[in-house]
Amino acid sequence: MLASVDWVATATVATAVATLVLAIATFMSVRSANRTARAAEQSLAAQLWPLLAPARPEDREQKVVFRDQYKLVVPGGQGLADATADAVYFAIPVRNVGPGLAVLDRWAFTPYYRAGEDEHGDVTAFRRLTIDLYIAPGEVGYWLGTIRDSADPAFAAATDVITEHREMTIDLLYSDHFGRQRTISRFVMMPVPDGRWRVTVSRHFSVDGPAPRGPPPVR
Repeated sequence: MLASVDWVATATVATAVATLVLAIATFMSVRSANRTARAAEQSLAAQLWPLLAPARPEDREQKVVFRDQYKLVVPGGQGLADATADAVYFAIPVRNVGPGLAVLDRWAFTPYYRAGEDEHGDVTAFRRLTIDLYIAPGEVGYWLGTIRDSADPAFAAATDVITEHREMTIDLLYSDHFGRQRTISRFVMMPVPDGRWRVTVSRHFSVDGPAPRGPPPVR
């Protein structure tokens, strides 16, 4: 009976089965390792993600000095803007409510109120900050911006908005300290007495990942 068994064929089948079992085990192990690595990466990213909001009214005021030595002192929860013949100045105190360091990068100005449902513009068209601004987790800092070119259409638009003390919107782009997890927070400046603006945030946009609130509703 044993003599009739094709041992070569049996060994070949056994080897093939063992190889298949090993391949399945390796595949499952690699997939599990990939899931673990992705979970660890997401956990690390969550620990590094900054998120900016307006400073609270009880937060300390921010003394903002521009490169031409123009100065603004801005209380928490408010914003200031000023227009001169040479430049338009903006300043908003902000608090980092996320767990990661915020590195401020670019901004965009709109001379009217923009709702949170309005998508942000092309980030490559945003205005680049000329200095590095960092805000540590849980800390208060500020954003500043200027428009100095009088031929820039935004110069006249911003001057009119400031002179008439109307609403305006600032889209602020920032990232973690690795330059990843880019986020745009939309700050709306709403006029209040004494030539100031109350600042609220209407939407956070994730540039590189899924939106925090999902896609905008279809109307």
